[in-house]
Amino acid sequence: MSSKDTAAEIRDFVVTQYLSGEDASDLTDDYDLVESGVIDSLGLVRLISHISQAYDVPLDDIEFGPVNFRSINAITDLITSHTEALAA
Repeated sequence: MSSKDTAAEIRDFVVTQYLSGEDASDLTDDYDLVESGVIDSLGLVRLISHISQAYDVPLDDIEFGPVNFRSINAITDLITSHTEALAA
């Protein structure tokens, strides 16, 4: 899966799970999901679970710092780095 496809899937997940019924037009790839309150601590747990299941990234390998989940770009970079490492 390309980075573009991963970003699109993560965007769809965020819109469906956290912005259902909301206007998601401001949701750019660098929109701060944490600072804006789109994702809170419980939402972060759900997102991490989704990443682990959808992308076969072991929970033990996911760095839990907020910087990795701050934006769609950051989440995509995290997933890409793990999937490339697994493929190598």
